[in-house]
Amino acid sequence: MAGIEVKGFASPEDRRAFVDHGEALVVTLSGGTVMKATFEPGWHWKEHLGPIAGTETCQSPHLLYVLSGRMAVRMDDGTEGECGPDDTVRIDPGHDAWVVGDEPCVVVDFGIAPTYAQRKD
Repeated sequence: MAGIEVKGFASPEDRRAFVDHGEALVVTLSGGTVMKATFEPGWHWKEHLGPIAGTETCQSPHLLYVLSGRMAVRMDDGTEGECGPDDTVRIDPGHDAWVVGDEPCVVVDFGIAPTYAQRKD
């Protein structure tokens, strides 16, 4: 059976605020979670999402398309990379990340864990 689902970030099903410096807009398509996130300058996973996740590093996988800004990523094994506008990026669980520069980093993530940036209260 063929089908189509259309949802927009203008009317997200969930809005997840970080501790500070950004937020994530979330929609679900056929059970898959898609997020558009804005990470403001100064955002660092350890400070702004670590307290929400309750883990030392991010344990969510990511499959990103970067719309604007830059982000650096350090894997638990010490490997580092940086991404920017028009990059597609796959990141495995077990990493830290932070915004590079003074422009917000805006990404669309097709691979997040459904509970990414979701408060457990």
